[in-house]
Amino acid sequence: MPLIADAIHVWREPEGDYHVEWAASHPATRVTVEPLTPAGQVSAHYEETATRARIRGLPLNCRHFFRLRDQHGNETIVTERKLGMQGTPNFRDFGGYPGADGRRVRWGYLYRSGHLSRLTNRDLDLLQSLELDLVCDFRRDDERLASPNRLPPSRPPRVVSLPITPGSNAAVFAHGELDLGGRQPMFDFMVDINRDFVEAQAATYARMFREILAQPDSRFLIHCAAGKDRTGFAAALILLVLGVPVERVMHDYMLTRRYYDPALEIERLRRKYGFEDVPAEAVLPMLEVHEAYLARAFDAIAEYGEVTAWLEDVLGVGPAEREELRRRYLEPDPGSAPQVSGTG
Repeated sequence: MPLIADAIHVWREPEGDYHVEWAASHPATRVTVEPLTPAGQVSAHYEETATRARIRGLPLNCRHFFRLRDQHGNETIVTERKLGMQGTPNFRDFGGYPGADGRRVRWGYLYRSGHLSRLTNRDLDLLQSLELDLVCDFRRDDERLASPNRLPPSRPPRVVSLPITPGSNAAVFAHGELDLGGRQPMFDFMVDINRDFVEAQAATYARMFREILAQPDSRFLIHCAAGKDRTGFAAALILLVLGVPVERVMHDYMLTRRYYDPALEIERLRRKYGFEDVPAEAVLPMLEVHEAYLARAFDAIAEYGEVTAWLEDVLGVGPAEREELRRRYLEPDPGSAPQVSGTG
């Protein structure tokens, strides 16, 4: 009746409260949650379901680790998946997943998000605490100029522009090539975009891996405008290289549904592409994530053959590169606890 390590999920609200969810093999299993960062008056409130807790009182300018322990002595250490950024809701750590050789992806090294132009000063303090070395920005030049990122003034990370324009979005919309009278055409367009990542954008994703490998043991952030499509495929590739099972890669991709509300972004998207008179139903698929989107990219890779062959022959990520990335971003020993520090 133990706690199930892979079923634990932690996220932080922008106001600072932490939510911890877990599952156990028996509903009567008792679980306690203990913050590992010393921090004054900290309270843990357990929900009636006995599978959730809310943690209050932790400092806002850094991230925190938690020890979950059941009454049988089983325990695991986790940290927040979604960080509590006020200015970018889809900012999250994509570590912690099971990877190659029974080892887990390290927490505190791999981050993904949308653009950073709306970060608050408190967000900048939290971002600085992460000690990022590298930021890969997949936005087009016009997107970056319209919404320039805010970065910590002290020890800013190196920023690499890796513009990706899948499906030539703006050109398609400007020339009226897409029927915007209903939901299905936009849904199909988004499926095609994910095929385009594989067939037309491989050179840019190959450069992403070269930039990561060129900076030893870097803590890095990958992002685009919303942090879901261009970034979602990039995160999927990185996790696959680290040996994360496809179902867990898809799970990470679909977490955007928890943190990114399409309804809040419709007006921004209408202004961006001149969709002022387009029904919301026709726009929403561009703001959503669906398994069918990423699955189309995986299908396109499968047409080439084995994933490892595509990674090596097309992206230049062969055995040596995979080994180096796994050395950096997987915990050194199977089942080992993550390094606990102020930065994660």
